[in-house]
Amino acid sequence: MSATPTAPPPSLRPYLTARHDLLWQEADAFAAEHIAPSAARMEAAPGKVERKAADLMAARGWFAVTVPAAFGGLDAGHVARTILIHRIARVSAAAAAILQATLIPVGAILHFATYEQKGRWLPRVADGSLLLSIAVTEPLAGGHIGGMATTAERAGHEWVITGSKIHIGNSHLAGAHLVVARTAGPGVSTSQALTAFMVEADRPGLSVPGHQAALGLHGFSAGRLDLDHVRVPEDAMVGEVGQGLAVAQSSSILYGRSNLAAVSLGIHEAVVDTTTTRLKTRPRYRGTLSDLPVLRDRIGAMEARLRAGRILAYQAVHLLDHGLPCDADLINSKYLGHQWAAQSTQDAMELHGAHALDGAYVLQRFWRDIQHTYPPAGTGEVQRIRLADAAFDEDHIQWSERLGASCKAALTSSDRGRSSIAPA
Repeated sequence: MSATPTAPPPSLRPYLTARHDLLWQEADAFAAEHIAPSAARMEAAPGKVERKAADLMAARGWFAVTVPAAFGGLDAGHVARTILIHRIARVSAAAAAILQATLIPVGAILHFATYEQKGRWLPRVADGSLLLSIAVTEPLAGGHIGGMATTAERAGHEWVITGSKIHIGNSHLAGAHLVVARTAGPGVSTSQALTAFMVEADRPGLSVPGHQAALGLHGFSAGRLDLDHVRVPEDAMVGEVGQGLAVAQSSSILYGRSNLAAVSLGIHEAVVDTTTTRLKTRPRYRGTLSDLPVLRDRIGAMEARLRAGRILAYQAVHLLDHGLPCDADLINSKYLGHQWAAQSTQDAMELHGAHALDGAYVLQRFWRDIQHTYPPAGTGEVQRIRLADAAFDEDHIQWSERLGASCKAALTSSDRGRSSIAPA
């Protein structure tokens, strides 16, 4: 698998502008120069959190790729976000995971925070001094938001938060965590019982246990947060009381799903490149393995899946950039993007024979990393249920349409107030 820059394929031309082309080339060059040399080091030290890659991406302002220029961001949109994650994941899915994990809470702030809150947090994200996490999943409830046990109780002009969160992306890198907690009792519906809060990492009572290596994504921190009567001020609340479910669900659909589709796509592309290179250079009889029809058939299936996954990933975020209803498209890009990449990765393991079992061979990293794009933002079963809602015309909330429109209004408002915040 080569880390050298490549041009976007013709199939993506309907979704890319000249600005996107430049960003694609920039991301490829960055990955080749900075991420590729680090990938082996990250893989060799699974118990160590990768900080250098995070610092380098932060210095380029990539954690603020969707943030308006009024707050110091690149204001480049969702296709640009997908390009960055996709091209980094092609070289290191762990580095791409660091990028995508902060982009989710950034989206929540853009959609639900007040103008003053955006001015407090987003410029720091843009200048690289603040990384974020979003903390929803819990030890007992898992991704079942209705079973959330973490609570937030009023205490004068403060909120007191108690509970635990797990599988929190960038848990050891984030300077602040967007924590969703229960603010109403058992008699209140989940849609009104939860609220989101921004909790700084140095708040008394907040602890982050040591990093534990996972199956894949070595170097990426996805750990646990323990909150023991953590006090935050009233203005740490993001959105209104009872809007926590909306904050979590909209961020998952608009950012989480498409981010994971981009990670899967990058891994998928690396898998196909690695496998075709191996087959073209491995002698067999009077030619190479790539001459054998039975193997070409398997490669053809991998290529078909890769091409389809690429279109799904970019078409969905192209619609999102245009404020069109595309929740189901975003969900589908994550669901099929993972499924197809996982199938191609398994095929690649088989096509490499015993060589795939060599401990230092890169294909094992791809196989382990692709497992990590299945559970977050909803498992395959959850995605299919949501797609069934769309099939029955029961997906009444279109976050893509609703927040696309609100984001445009927010941009107009921020343009009027641009003099108070220095643009990038």
